[in-house]
Amino acid sequence: ALDSKFARRYHFLIRRLMTVSGALLGNRLTRRKRIPKGDLTTNLRRCLNTFDVTMIGLSHMVGPGIFVTTGEVMRNLAGPSTTLSYVFAGLGALLSALCYAEFGARYAGCAYTYAYVGCGEISAFIIGWNIILEYVLAAAAYARTFTGYLDELFHFAVREWTLQHARPWPFSTIDLPNYSSNTTLEICVNETANMLGDRPLISTYPDFIAVAMIIFNAIIVGVGSKIMSNFNTVFQLGNLLVIVFVVGYGITFADFSNWNNFFPCGVNGVLAGASKCFFAYVGFDGLATAGEEAKNPSKMIPRATYYSMAVAIGSYVLMSGTLSLMMPYYRLPPASVYTEVFIQLGAPEWISLVISIGALMGILTSITNAQYSLPRAVYAMAEDGLIFGWWARVHPWTKTPLNATITFTILVSVIGMTFDLDALIDFLSIGTLLAYTMVSAALILLRYRPHPMKSNPEVMDQGGTIRLNIPILSERLALTKPGHSIMCTVIVMALAFTGIGVLISTSLFKTLGGIILMILLILIFIVSILFIDAHHQNSMDLDYKVFLVPYALSLLFNILMMTQLTLLSWIRLIIWMTIGLSIYFLYGMSHSKEESR
Repeated sequence: ALDSKFARRYHFLIRRLMTVSGALLGNRLTRRKRIPKGDLTTNLRRCLNTFDVTMIGLSHMVGPGIFVTTGEVMRNLAGPSTTLSYVFAGLGALLSALCYAEFGARYAGCAYTYAYVGCGEISAFIIGWNIILEYVLAAAAYARTFTGYLDELFHFAVREWTLQHARPWPFSTIDLPNYSSNTTLEICVNETANMLGDRPLISTYPDFIAVAMIIFNAIIVGVGSKIMSNFNTVFQLGNLLVIVFVVGYGITFADFSNWNNFFPCGVNGVLAGASKCFFAYVGFDGLATAGEEAKNPSKMIPRATYYSMAVAIGSYVLMSGTLSLMMPYYRLPPASVYTEVFIQLGAPEWISLVISIGALMGILTSITNAQYSLPRAVYAMAEDGLIFGWWARVHPWTKTPLNATITFTILVSVIGMTFDLDALIDFLSIGTLLAYTMVSAALILLRYRPHPMKSNPEVMDQGGTIRLNIPILSERLALTKPGHSIMCTVIVMALAFTGIGVLISTSLFKTLGGIILMILLILIFIVSILFIDAHHQNSMDLDYKVFLVPYALSLLFNILMMTQLTLLSWIRLIIWMTIGLSIYFLYGMSHSKEESR
């Protein structure tokens, strides 16, 4: 009997200890960073104006995608409806960008900072870790694209020299005895027959030009933000002038019969194309990253977001629409799409030089801005203690995070020299979409969280509390912490969106069971929206607020595009997150500044 009594007490204590430990762990994972409204404190130099920030956003978005991705998506996925793919991807990007703009009106920082304030530490780490991956892969992908266009400008002399002197990687499948200048293009141009799945991971040969461009841009970024901004503005304006020329001249070759079969691959083609086209808009979060160096981020970031997104979406829609009118999608060449199409239609040969120079200017600014945002994202996490503090050191003269710049320049150089371009693009999209999804969710949570009243800061407003008198439900919700029910509803809504995306991507929505499940998921979505809308938003006064926040359109678009990506991309994401979470639990959790507080 004594043994039985002791056993019961022992098991009770174990259960109690596990409950307390779980609660403590949960508190550490969800603790939020406290930043007073309007706090613009930073170790970096505030020297950027609205025009500088707008050009930074444009350089992130209007770069290689407009010359590279457009032809691939049109030929292999969506046909003339690529224009709608860009509209769909641009709409999803715009909705996410508006969420970033509101956060920019609240706090100076990047998406990582926004999630830290809105969702908690573990969510912030996941976003920050994925943003680092986004910028690393973006810089490497842009650098490899730069090599491709430079190589084309010199009639593939760079590839020939590299394959003859540096030799391909030892695991390459190239048969060198059969090598000739004619087969070089076939070997080195990215084949796109299976562009959403069966892609090689390693490139054919080491790309030394990409490494040189990465190092050059790292020097520009490292010497100071204003110098980088001036360099970026000059080349981006040149890129925009070339785009205007291509659209204006290309429309003279328009044949509207090319639009007779506007949807050759149906809705799935448009959505798959949109998930690929989203790569083109990657980087608008660079606007938020620039917030730490903007003179007045609460006003500049929202304005720059509108300006840059409008120009970017317009550029992509006009360029893709012009290309689809110039030539049938099934006749598009596999590489150098715009150049080859103009030549085939009888345009003078100097047109290829103009397009290549414009592409090189756009790609150069994209590399610069990816490498500008990367060390600042690393700096933000290191400054909070979630990753190694050595990367948070700011150089006293340049006022830039020089340690982070040097470290990640080396990493980007290795990746740019080694990995295949399309493999980089596929992996880039999923990490970016995950980060944008979590920022959208964080904004909803932040809107429905109590905030000190303006008239009496010691009293909290009704943010997150139910505003409708619903029998039984209102009484139960009154007993919970304000905002807790919103968090649970956002999770349910995200799962419903995921189910809808899976049904569309697998075409199961065409079956009877799929139709029933789709209707059920849509009903869950509608009920979730109505439930959130039945709560009070807080009364926080901001210079800019996103409209229609409860309706979670950004969340829907981002999740739908994530479900269109390949299984291999998800596996790569899981591997990257495993590495990141290991760093967080072994180092970041205990070294976090919030831990000491």
